[in-house]
Amino acid sequence: QPRRPSRRLATYPRAAAAASSSASDGAGRPCYVTTPIYYVNDKPHIGHVYTSTIADVYCRYQRARGMDVRLQTGTDEHGLKVEQSAAKRGVDPQLLADENSAAFRGAMDKVEISYDKFVRTTSAEHKAQVQECVRRLQACDAVYLGTFEGWYDEGQEEYYTEMNAAELDYKSPISGKDMVRATEENYYFRLSAFQERIEELFRERPGFVHPSARYNEMLSRIKGGLNDVPISRTNFTWGVPMPGDGKHVIYVWIDALLNYITGLGMLEGGAAGESKYWPASVHVMAKEIVWFHSVIWPAVLMALDMPVPETVYAHAFWIRDGRKMSKSLGNFVDLPTLDTYIEAYGLDAMRYYLVRQGPQGANDANFSAGDVHTAYTAELVNTVGNCAARTAAMVTKYFGGELPGEAGAGGAPLRFEGYDWEADALSAAEGVCSAVDSLDMRGAAASAMTMVNKVDIFIQQKEPFMIAKDESRREELAAILYQAAEAIRITAVLLEPILPSKMAVLLGQFKGPEGTLMERAAWGGLQPGTKLEKLMLFPRVDEPLPEFTPPPAAEAAAPEPAADAAPLPATVDEAQALVDEQAGLVRAMKAAKAEKEEVMAAVEILKARKANLATLQEQVVA
Repeated sequence: QPRRPSRRLATYPRAAAAASSSASDGAGRPCYVTTPIYYVNDKPHIGHVYTSTIADVYCRYQRARGMDVRLQTGTDEHGLKVEQSAAKRGVDPQLLADENSAAFRGAMDKVEISYDKFVRTTSAEHKAQVQECVRRLQACDAVYLGTFEGWYDEGQEEYYTEMNAAELDYKSPISGKDMVRATEENYYFRLSAFQERIEELFRERPGFVHPSARYNEMLSRIKGGLNDVPISRTNFTWGVPMPGDGKHVIYVWIDALLNYITGLGMLEGGAAGESKYWPASVHVMAKEIVWFHSVIWPAVLMALDMPVPETVYAHAFWIRDGRKMSKSLGNFVDLPTLDTYIEAYGLDAMRYYLVRQGPQGANDANFSAGDVHTAYTAELVNTVGNCAARTAAMVTKYFGGELPGEAGAGGAPLRFEGYDWEADALSAAEGVCSAVDSLDMRGAAASAMTMVNKVDIFIQQKEPFMIAKDESRREELAAILYQAAEAIRITAVLLEPILPSKMAVLLGQFKGPEGTLMERAAWGGLQPGTKLEKLMLFPRVDEPLPEFTPPPAAEAAAPEPAADAAPLPATVDEAQALVDEQAGLVRAMKAAKAEKEEVMAAVEILKARKANLATLQEQVVA
């Protein structure tokens, strides 16, 4: 059994401060946020952009509140698939890693992710710290050399225990080929030794995994028992060598997880000023890797006698037109597709769409050209943009472009029944901060929009363009326009982390005080006499981009509700498309750690489709 380090589960000074901060500003408190490091055998797509955007928006809000924020992202560059891809191209794996890492870094820069550190697992500093970590794990007996005996899926490079292999009839759930009996020597991490401490972590910190549906899934799986996990492999060489045993390469999952502390220099004494950021405030990721981050990673940290992260946030997936995104279906939203939308609507508009309608909770979200257009037109063009433009235009027309004040003849501000702007501003700012603390970026956007939505109603009700015709109501007109302009300024302050470029333009005219978010969002910051000019923030886009139209083969691959409930395909090509689609679904479910019953049901559908394919193939031969 590994030695049991000191307990650090329920409360840490920084975590306690975060829990008690509410809407108050951060006052320099460290805030460390990470995305996963993205695998270089893939290409950037909407999933990577969404994860990074959510992390970026969170960080921008926390910086605005005065916190000392560090955002880290990067690329995962080792492993068998990288080695194989490089071999197919006839190039060194490092060259392939360099090229694809640059592509991911370029994508993050293009969508203006405000990262402070971009980690590469092939860097010398990372590799040295990974080996140091493994040495420490060995020293405390948390790692041992063992032998796996079971069943091996050669196509998917996955091992199965006897029980799991039997449930699958000893056949690959993806290819249908027979599994082979295998024995492999690996180094193992004693995850089972941390069963009680992981249970205690989840019991004492119910907000450790967010959203709650992910927390409940992980807790259920934990209660089923933790098994030791391999941390080395011998079937590839492109990776970090195992200390003291050159036959083994450190498995990519531990290599990748360790980036969160190697990026801070935590295993080389800590780079100057960077160790203060640990533990991480939040790890942001998609739901398929939440097990590694919420169970295995904390156990590794416990073995290293280091605090565990404060929060693990795992969002759901994007789908498209109601269907799972798939390269075989051709409905994948890759970077070139996103570029098309950015060109049509602007980067800020796409950030807003991702935040407002993305899969931030437990449920998947549908990507639709129509939804992008509707969100842009209704909320940005017609509401934020139109209110700012109308207000600036009326100030220009009625006051020569110089913002009037809201004070009446007696010097006190004129107030209108039903409008308590000071209270509304405070409520909106507190709502934004509360939503951010709950990792609810959608809620933060909604709270920010409450002010400008009220401006829209205010202008319609008060009709300043009619009041302007009556010279005796000049003070009333001035108060209406000042209050509309000030509410728009506060909206811009609260939306700036989501719409950084456009709100910077707006705040360039609707100037207010410097300071933290709460200070800037306080009512009365816009000074009378401020010069306003006509402006257009969000140009109108007449028509949405074309919706995705699946090719014929993809149409044939549409998933059925059950294996026996859909018409059987008439051709071999159609049947093969169905098999490929279902195999992809099974693969995705396994990666997402779906419930065993759900996976088995999907496997049964796959078997039925393969049987039908075999029948059609026999008929062709006959």
